[in-house]
Amino acid sequence: MPADHDARPPDRAAASDAPARPVDLSGLSDDQLLDLRMCDLGVQIEGSWLEERIAELQAELEARGIRFRPHFWLSDEWFTPDGVAGVAIPFYLAHPRLVKLEEAQMLEAEGGTPDWCMKILRHEGGHALDNAFDLRRRRKRQKLFGPSQTPYPEYYTPKPYSKSFVLHLDSWYAQSHPDEDFAETFAVWLTPDSMWQKRYADWPALRKLEYMDELMRSIAGQEPRHASRRRVDPLNRITRTLRRHYQRKREHYGLAYPDFYDRDLRRLFSDRPDAARTMTAARFLHRIRKDVRRRVAAWTGEYQYTIDQVFDDMIVRCRELNLRLAGPEDLAKLDFTILLTVQTMNYLHSGRHRVAL
Repeated sequence: MPADHDARPPDRAAASDAPARPVDLSGLSDDQLLDLRMCDLGVQIEGSWLEERIAELQAELEARGIRFRPHFWLSDEWFTPDGVAGVAIPFYLAHPRLVKLEEAQMLEAEGGTPDWCMKILRHEGGHALDNAFDLRRRRKRQKLFGPSQTPYPEYYTPKPYSKSFVLHLDSWYAQSHPDEDFAETFAVWLTPDSMWQKRYADWPALRKLEYMDELMRSIAGQEPRHASRRRVDPLNRITRTLRRHYQRKREHYGLAYPDFYDRDLRRLFSDRPDAARTMTAARFLHRIRKDVRRRVAAWTGEYQYTIDQVFDDMIVRCRELNLRLAGPEDLAKLDFTILLTVQTMNYLHSGRHRVAL
């Protein structure tokens, strides 16, 4: 998830802001990349595919009559600092080799496709515009979305069926904080052909969208009140290595997986020496993932995204426990489908599905 208002880490370089010398990242192994300092990567937005995405966001703002244009820089993750009318973009999106490393370390590269990138840019653009026009002080905005002064939680527990919030980014992100609710609502409003009037016609969230439409019309053509071009934690001033960066990131987002599923997985798969030549459980689960996820979604009525979170946990845990198939594939698939169904329901109703901000 984008980290819009997090406390920034102190390990930043005291060196000049001059860009690092370009490094041939394409020829480096994962281990070689992980030993590099972030400030030495030498990547930049200019000349990357991000330029086209940023131009697309600017065109969408122009089409709505909004004169404000946020500025952008590379950092360690997505965020929009308080009081700054600009957006930090994670460094890995500036180079395809770094995208592959992100996927290897975190199982996915947030914003790594054009559509996904645009979703996040619209969201972060909402925060930047909020800062530029000081919109959070408006009384009606506070009444509809809640006070911005609300402390950011370390985790939040979403309510999947609530219709009081729009659906834009995954994990029901609008429910995490009033400012995220505002940014998500702005993103839905800004998205071309979103047909929000029809899609949210019978939702309480429609009131927020109608207010957003009214608010954006009121500032159309205006110059922003604040236009700080400050960059917080630019990439070329972050001195930690990529290895340390990913250690911290996995710890924060819970990818140092606990042993929630160990007992059930050990019953279904095996780590005995006589199973050493059979397929790994992780590989088997990857093979059946799409079909099993669809079936469990149909049976439970849960979002496939939610089920995927449980699936990811189990795959990583199987790999860490070195588990392998212990019997026929068709029986293992049936047993695992039942297990995933049970654990998905436990996941949603036990409070373990808290989402890290």
